[in-house]
Amino acid sequence: MSVWEQRFHPLREEWVIVAAHRQNRPWIGDTVVHAPEKPPAYVETCTFCPGNERVSGRKNDAYTGVFAFDNDAPCVGEEAKDPAPSPFEVLRNRPARGKARVICYSPLHNTTLAELPVAQVVGLMEVWRDQYVELGRLPGVEHVLIFENKGAVVGVSNPHPHCQVYATNFVFKYIETEARASNDHLAKTGRILFQDVLEAETRDGRRVLFENATAIAFVPYFARYAYEVYVAPKRTVPSIAELSETEMVDFAQALSHVLVKFDNLWRRPFPYVMALHQAPTNGGDHRAFHFHIEFHPPLRKPDLLKYLAGPEIGGGNFLSDTSPEEKAAELRALPSVHYTLA
Repeated sequence: MSVWEQRFHPLREEWVIVAAHRQNRPWIGDTVVHAPEKPPAYVETCTFCPGNERVSGRKNDAYTGVFAFDNDAPCVGEEAKDPAPSPFEVLRNRPARGKARVICYSPLHNTTLAELPVAQVVGLMEVWRDQYVELGRLPGVEHVLIFENKGAVVGVSNPHPHCQVYATNFVFKYIETEARASNDHLAKTGRILFQDVLEAETRDGRRVLFENATAIAFVPYFARYAYEVYVAPKRTVPSIAELSETEMVDFAQALSHVLVKFDNLWRRPFPYVMALHQAPTNGGDHRAFHFHIEFHPPLRKPDLLKYLAGPEIGGGNFLSDTSPEEKAAELRALPSVHYTLA
């Protein structure tokens, strides 16, 4: 890799600037302070712990496994009314309708997704599948986004292990772009875009972190964050709902492998934004869409954030301070057993 290089991100249709020599530049700015101790298994003031009261006044079930409930502070509403039309053609608006839910991974306040056994990860994936199918069938829902914000540096409002589900009357921008790029690639080449990415990654091999019969995990060639990772089935399916039982188990193994590597990197819970990239539920032709999970970790060192600043916010292009090949090699070299069990 050259010192200054641009790499094209085909799923987002944008260029990423790679300048890995900047990783070790002098830094006298803010650093991240990590929590010194693991929290207890139950926290009386946690609104997600079993039996506790939430902000709505409702009480959580005394759940023992995965627990899903309607978000008490949703970003979209089923009863959203049409806003008053703007008097200016260029200034448009529309209602943000939909349904938002929370999914708690475990009753234990201190057990993250990385620490769940594969069998429990499969159980969680089944809940993801059911939520996608159920909410995607609701009238007016065009897309179901499932995501997890993990860690204080990401801005998570509650550290209890959980993810969120947004079923909306619109398709989120990155999914919209990915769906269009995938359809365009199929129309032009007769091939699936993500399959071309998988073929390139497997033939190169340097960025592949895990592979079994039906699933694969890799740091993409066009990674924007230092430890960005994709987990995907090898077969093209538009959503998690299309995976077979065998594929679900294989995918859970790949997912768990990546999560353990993340935590083992600095021997602490690893922060990230995790997003399930699934086809819109708007009734369109999405046979070119390839379901996968993306991890976007905000730290480039144990105590340093990847700040989004001039190039990203001001210019609109990501600047990566690290090499995807070097970061993949770091993760590959780590043990596959969680550091708390070693």
